[in-house]
Amino acid sequence: MSDSLKDRVRSKLLRQLAEDGTPDAEQDDPRRLSVESDLEALDHVADDDPLIEELASRYLVF
Repeated sequence: MSDSLKDRVRSKLLRQLAEDGTPDAEQDDPRRLSVESDLEALDHVADDDPLIEELASRYLVF
């Protein structure tokens, strides 16, 4: 059973958020905001959208 590229990208983004831990309420973390934004965008595209390839490349998902 193989995961789709979209599933692998989602998994990588969620893992990065989990590894970053709890966000600091007093300070914005640009990296965390970027990952959250990319995750939200990923959830709103079809499985064949070019954004998935772009995110896979950006986050080194193979």
